[in-house]
Amino acid sequence: MGRRIAIFPLGGAILFPRTQLPLHIFEPRYRAMVSDAMARDQRIGMIQPSGPGEPAPLFSVGCIGRIVEIEALEDGRFNIMLSGEARFRIARELDVTTLFRQVEAELIEDDEDARIVLAPSERAALEDEAKVFADALGYAVEWDAVQRLDDETLVNAIAQIAPFDIAGKQALLEANGVPERADLAIQLMQFIRRQGPQQGTTRPH
Repeated sequence: MGRRIAIFPLGGAILFPRTQLPLHIFEPRYRAMVSDAMARDQRIGMIQPSGPGEPAPLFSVGCIGRIVEIEALEDGRFNIMLSGEARFRIARELDVTTLFRQVEAELIEDDEDARIVLAPSERAALEDEAKVFADALGYAVEWDAVQRLDDETLVNAIAQIAPFDIAGKQALLEANGVPERADLAIQLMQFIRRQGPQQGTTRPH
């Protein structure tokens, strides 16, 4: 039996399990979604649109987030903080009367064989590329703080913050295990450095 999830389609915004994502909610349909979530289980599904349109087509994989912080503004808008819990795969979109879209989805269980830590050489390669990438794009980074992050947090932070395009971020979300995600993040950073951030960052082949 699938799980019913209210979804927030938002291109370029990616949420991973055990990460947090701040969001400013201003559209009426998503204000209604947040109000509904707070009255129920405080959970919404973040997912990216796979193309243009209204309603936009969706990628099949997203991530459930729990609203752990909420600030209600006077004009009905919200500032919220989502905490990622689990990836999900859409089984079907539901026919609903709510302003916001809802789907039936299956939670994705991480493969038991999928490592959540990097080998020392993998960690070094990721940090080295991240430093070159940050310098190339003019990012100011506190590297002492970066070195204290665990492998999963570092990889997911790069995936969330770096200016990868929708396809690149989706590929990172669907990657199975931290080493696979780290390797793809390195490829994407190298691709952007070669092409330049203005040229787009379609997933490298």
